[in-house]
Amino acid sequence: MTILKPLAGAMLALGLLGAAHAADKIAVDLVLTRATLIDVAGGKAVKGKSVVLRGDTIVAVVDDRQLSGYAAKKTIRLPGKYLMPGLWDTHVHFGGGPALIEENKHLLALYLANGITAVRDCSGDLPDTVLAWRGQIQAGQLEGPTIFTSGAKLEGYKPLWKGTIEVGTPEEVSKALDGLQAQKVDFVKITENTLKPEIYLEALRQARERGMRTSGHIPVQLTLAQMFDAGLGTVEHQSYLLRSSTPKEAELTAQVAAGTLTGKEAMKQSLQTYDEAAARASFRYMAAKGTAVVPTLSVSRVVAYLDRDDHSHDPALQYIGKGLRATYDWRVQRAAQDNAEAIAQRKAVFEKSASLLPLLAQEGVSIIAGTDAGFLNSYDYPGQALHDEIGLYVQYGLTPVQALQTAVINGPRFLGHLDRYGSLEAGKVADLLVLDANPLQDIAATRKIRTVVSRGQVYDRARLDRMLADTKAWVAAQ
Repeated sequence: MTILKPLAGAMLALGLLGAAHAADKIAVDLVLTRATLIDVAGGKAVKGKSVVLRGDTIVAVVDDRQLSGYAAKKTIRLPGKYLMPGLWDTHVHFGGGPALIEENKHLLALYLANGITAVRDCSGDLPDTVLAWRGQIQAGQLEGPTIFTSGAKLEGYKPLWKGTIEVGTPEEVSKALDGLQAQKVDFVKITENTLKPEIYLEALRQARERGMRTSGHIPVQLTLAQMFDAGLGTVEHQSYLLRSSTPKEAELTAQVAAGTLTGKEAMKQSLQTYDEAAARASFRYMAAKGTAVVPTLSVSRVVAYLDRDDHSHDPALQYIGKGLRATYDWRVQRAAQDNAEAIAQRKAVFEKSASLLPLLAQEGVSIIAGTDAGFLNSYDYPGQALHDEIGLYVQYGLTPVQALQTAVINGPRFLGHLDRYGSLEAGKVADLLVLDANPLQDIAATRKIRTVVSRGQVYDRARLDRMLADTKAWVAAQ
């Protein structure tokens, strides 16, 4: 007994000492360690660092040797893997009418399964539904990427598209913006099919006064410089920039506004009179005014080459509901009516538009990755399209680093959220990708997804595969 008492006392002391050391450690939920970190802003691969998460937030990025200071509920070791921020697709659509709400909802899983942790909804015809999803995802009640949305878009009277707020006077613009602000939309989307040019400019003016970000198409009656001067935040679809890539832009725009020239003929003449010096001058002005571009090359390429490429057996179709697949038909049918001259024209527009990418980058324009994926846009598959998009950026002249920046940094910057997204740093949202290969060396590595972390929730490869299988089975059962 006399021997056991000191021994018991020593063991108690050691236990208390161990408990004291454990109490000194910082409690966290998850540690991701032994991966190579991808610094997208700097274009560097960083070894010897670990990422520490609590809840939906990165709380620290530390040297591996400092991990002893943390008590993690779970540690995931990732030797040979690459860890980077999640990808953003900043031009998507949900729509097709109330009958297709459930089909659209199933697209959310496709985004996550493809490493897209945030999307910017550029208005479809289900604005209230998307606003509801935004809140449910943020509250953890619905699985899907973080949604930033414009709500209903602004258009003129008798618009071509549903899901719009019709405006034709400054007073109606003001009322529309009041409603959008009440819904706490993330930006304002404006399209030009029936909207009077002067009301478009008025909408931009009023939105800027309210501090609301704007995004839109370019009316044929206005020059690009007029739109930049009015404060347009992003040009949606890069092909619009061909109009300012000719010394004849002002002349052609005036003729279209006067009704003496069609928009199609003006585009044809823009291509014929393309001038790199004019393009660069326009892009420098665009950058100086702070207007960005969302290229949407993936869908543009699909449409341009519909005469050549058969998409009817694309594997990705297995994940798209039959109602959404049916919405693809209108573009296909319209393209099928093109004669040889029209087919050559649409290919020329795509190729010249895509070739502008390096010029835009060199002149300082912010390029933001977006795909136009969703209803109506044929074979532009949610989730997969973003990888196609940034692959095209590299194909047409950007570096892999620049392409990654378009899909990781530039979207959050436009929306004013770089304090929470865009890098692996303390205080940022825990939206992460674990890849099997280095995307700084090969942009196709973004497709080699091992794990997705969305707001701190871990989706390993098995869980991602189950999500895809469940979506495929749901579609097959329709």
